[in-house]
Amino acid sequence: MVKGYEVVIGLETHAELSTESKIYCSCKNQFGLEVNSQVCPICMGMPGTLPTLNEKVVDYAIKMGHALNCTINRVCKQDRKNYFYPDLPKAYQISQSDVPLCENGYVDILSDGEVRRIGVTRIHIEEDAGKLLHSDKFHGSSLVDLNRCGVPLIEIVSEPDMKSSAEAKIYLETLKSILKYLDICDCKMQEGSIRCDVNVSVHKPGEPLGTRTEMKNVNSFSAAVRGIDYEINRQIEILEAGGTITQETRRWDDVKGVSTSMRSKEDAQDYRYFPEPDLLTIVVEQERVDELKKQIPELPNAKLLRYVNDFGITLKEATFVSESVELAGLFDECTAKGKAAPKSYISWIVGDLVKYLNDTGKTIADTKLTADKLIDLVDVINAKTISNASGKKVFAVLLEQDKAVKDIIAELGLSQVSDSAALEKIADEVLAANEKSVADFKNGKTNALGYLVGQCMKASKGKANPGMMKEIITKKLSEM
Repeated sequence: MVKGYEVVIGLETHAELSTESKIYCSCKNQFGLEVNSQVCPICMGMPGTLPTLNEKVVDYAIKMGHALNCTINRVCKQDRKNYFYPDLPKAYQISQSDVPLCENGYVDILSDGEVRRIGVTRIHIEEDAGKLLHSDKFHGSSLVDLNRCGVPLIEIVSEPDMKSSAEAKIYLETLKSILKYLDICDCKMQEGSIRCDVNVSVHKPGEPLGTRTEMKNVNSFSAAVRGIDYEINRQIEILEAGGTITQETRRWDDVKGVSTSMRSKEDAQDYRYFPEPDLLTIVVEQERVDELKKQIPELPNAKLLRYVNDFGITLKEATFVSESVELAGLFDECTAKGKAAPKSYISWIVGDLVKYLNDTGKTIADTKLTADKLIDLVDVINAKTISNASGKKVFAVLLEQDKAVKDIIAELGLSQVSDSAALEKIADEVLAANEKSVADFKNGKTNALGYLVGQCMKASKGKANPGMMKEIITKKLSEM
């Protein structure tokens, strides 16, 4: 509820597929190459050219369909969606209209600690359009780059099941993680690999659904949140002032934080869809559909629930790790091979490791860290061979150098002192040198104990077993 209104949100998410070539021709599917260098008569829309469907696109779409619990339509077709725009030279986009490749699915998300099921209406394949380039150096003109023309897309259309911008963001993040786990999209939002159109409406409880508006040009998840919140408030202000909402398509300007009207939109905009005459009917054998389903790994939303329910990991940590294929892979390998509690590994992964990756811009694959080395490190800390502080020094070396944990400990001289006689000698020397702190402790100032233990650790150059050191100091103070 926002200001007494219920909010209804649906998303149309476009994901560029990571195939080697484009969807209907052999041009390279790669971002950032020289303008108009990856084009041919087919993707430039030259008259008389004939497209050929890239089979890998169908496989990738079916994988996403399985991941989102969809029905796979083994027999379907492709259609022409007709509209005129400068970045679409042939004036139609090959897409799918009435029979998509996948439909009637769902995805479960975790929102406010509860599992929410978001319906997925359909997933269909289509080609991307080109890109308009705007710059002052073009003297008021815009130029067209057709490298993106023909890049394969899947469009994932949700049911209008989301009730807030926060839920919409969680849904988008879940889709992004699934795409990454399936390895079918690089999800680089700065390159436009994943983007969405947002549909929003508001209504009073018990009243019919309100008139929806569609918002284009939403290029990040945070922009989606800002755009949705803006549109909710805009519609409520109009209704509260006695006005009516116009069904229209709007453009989101994230720099200014406002949306502006692009065009009015009828209940069913007429794109004059008709079957694509130059492409054969898509027929996928059931055996192929089943084989693709077997290739689906454990997905991030399932991992998240497993981490929380089976391992007792906090929701925040579980979400953070499960959303990353790399982090989840490392954590799963540690829990499968290691004997320590899962929480022992998660603290290193979400703490020291993530900080290092963020600071350096590296991935786990760029480091020398392996699951076996992290397991060894946790084991020696749990065995009191080294302290946790010394463990951080070892971890820093593990990231940069291909060395065994025991060798690093030996090289740095980090082995923890657990010999009672040696520790008692250190304690006696510290207590003799700190009579005031001893007196303070005797007078009820309990924080003096921490100071004295710290002095012992300093005297041992950090090598003393801190637990044993505290016990010895406490015992000696009680006997004084």
